[in-house]
Amino acid sequence: MNKWRGLAAGLAAGAAGTTALNAVTYLDMAARGRPTSSTPEDTVEKLAAKVGVVIPGDEGTRKNRLTGIGALLGLVAGSAVGGALGLARAFGFRPKPLVAGVLTGVGAMAGTNAPMAALGVTDLRTWSATDWLSDAVPHLAYGLVTAAVVQGLDRD
Repeated sequence: MNKWRGLAAGLAAGAAGTTALNAVTYLDMAARGRPTSSTPEDTVEKLAAKVGVVIPGDEGTRKNRLTGIGALLGLVAGSAVGGALGLARAFGFRPKPLVAGVLTGVGAMAGTNAPMAALGVTDLRTWSATDWLSDAVPHLAYGLVTAAVVQGLDRD
């Protein structure tokens, strides 16, 4: 697999993985009746304040913009991690599918939770076991789907 094809395969795989992550998250919300997390919007708000960008609009409009930007950043993050996996595969990183899936899921989880913790959006030290499972299971689904799609798109 050449690097450009690896990147393209990874981006597509990351989008598929993000869909799996969202599906597992929404299934959990439906099954347990839990509310959506505000961490994507809170992260956007903190990032915007840190770089001096004003999110315009009245209270309702601004909240909707934060929600939209938070969701878009999730799609970008999922595609970027998938792109990185595709590039890694193109450069010879070829672990077993389960290993690749777990590593990808852990990488995506760390890559999204670390900035939220650094910005003070969440304190990972206070998370309960249920909180960790609610985050880990969707990220594992993301990783497994992303790794499977990257492997499936590799014709080499």
